[in-house]
Amino acid sequence: MIVPRGIFDGWWSLVLGCFSGICCVYCNMEISTSPHAPQGQPLTLEQALTNIRQTEDTGLRYYAAWWLGRMRVTADAAVTALIEALQDEADRSPDGGYPLRRNAAKALGKLGNPAAVPALIACLGCGDYYVRESAAQALEALGDNRAIAPLVELLAGGVESAVQVPGKPHLVQPYNAILEALGTLSAGNDSLASLALPFLSHPVPNVQNAAARALYQMTGAAAYAERLVAVLQHEQLQLRRAALMDLGAVGYAPAADAIAATLAENSMKLMSLKGVVEVQLEREPPAGERAAQSSGLSATTQHLLALMDGLL
Repeated sequence: MIVPRGIFDGWWSLVLGCFSGICCVYCNMEISTSPHAPQGQPLTLEQALTNIRQTEDTGLRYYAAWWLGRMRVTADAAVTALIEALQDEADRSPDGGYPLRRNAAKALGKLGNPAAVPALIACLGCGDYYVRESAAQALEALGDNRAIAPLVELLAGGVESAVQVPGKPHLVQPYNAILEALGTLSAGNDSLASLALPFLSHPVPNVQNAAARALYQMTGAAAYAERLVAVLQHEQLQLRRAALMDLGAVGYAPAADAIAATLAENSMKLMSLKGVVEVQLEREPPAGERAAQSSGLSATTQHLLALMDGLL
């Protein structure tokens, strides 16, 4: 599936309803751009680094940033090049955005190097909405608590300030990404719950869902996860897909049957259940203790795996 570069950044949420780059991982989506390497050869690490460092061809830099993240290249040289790309001024979209910065931020979120955290935090102040969104998602993935305070600052003004930008398809801040990041970074700590709670009443359903997801992570209260379960019955497929991903991300096992029965693609339901299984396995006894049990796995995990088998 080849996606023109001009619509790539908004494709996930606006068309497919996918989030956090899962389309690239599970659908093998690629970006249409300039030749990847001389004579059309497959891109190598050396060539990718050459491409992202040069400044004449912005298309090559854009693709190289994506490739470094997609291939999980953790070499220091790659991380340094991507951090430098976060300050790029040459690659500009018609609306004044920074496409290369967006891709570089997404890539850094996949590489797990905390050296990128200060630069990503600085990106939260970028004038490009999609750079801020990508930075928030990357900071969530990196799991560094240094990002909490800067993310909280983006919630200034609360729900009353969370309005749509005139003439744009988005709100003044990427509230979904901010709330989800705060939920992950503050998991098990309800000190920020009072900040997230008002967003349950935001007029945009996906913001409500992000708040519910964050509040469940912060407080562990099932009532917030059950709000996401209820969305699985929504008439809009995009919202059902989003709720599937949210429930998988937080690993809410009581939603398993509802996930399997959702009117959505089996691939999406499998991804959601996979997330639930991964969280459930973290709660299982150590492998040595499980071996002493007749099945080796808890009844909950066995049920989850059976539901996944039924979707294959």
